[in-house]
Amino acid sequence: MAMRAYRELSGDEKAVWDRFDVEFDFRPSMRRFPAITEPTPSVTWSLSGLDDDPGYVRLDRLVGFVHAGFTALAGEGSILCLDWQHPCYRVWPSLIGPENIDPPGQPGWPLSPYPDGDYFINLAEDFRFGTFGHPWEPSLCVFGSDLLGLVEADLHEVLGRAMRRDGRQVTV
Repeated sequence: MAMRAYRELSGDEKAVWDRFDVEFDFRPSMRRFPAITEPTPSVTWSLSGLDDDPGYVRLDRLVGFVHAGFTALAGEGSILCLDWQHPCYRVWPSLIGPENIDPPGQPGWPLSPYPDGDYFINLAEDFRFGTFGHPWEPSLCVFGSDLLGLVEADLHEVLGRAMRRDGRQVTV
């Protein structure tokens, strides 16, 4: 019997959110940025440059780089995909088809790292690496040395200069 690539969190969802709230000091707000205490190491990029991305080419590249990073780091294990105030998931990236190519019987990712109207959080089970997408800033914080080592250069190419590093504004 084939294992499903992801499943909706049920009873453990509240515990995951409670832990996230505490560990990242999550402060949801449409006006107060950042909405978390960005960990060290982390890099945060503005997503506003994607507003003029005809055909979503740069967005697709961003999503592909981040999902490839999660797939490499998770191995056969799972990660958590949290969508604020909506269903959340435990995902086994190794069971998902290649980015943008979902063969029959292989689903795509249930959530993107790009915050499409709500906070999207993707985390290692132990919270040591992940992403935090803020829909109203709009920004993407990537944290954890392992994930940054895999995606930082590619995200700089797609998104440009970072706006924050380790929670502090980057100066020119």
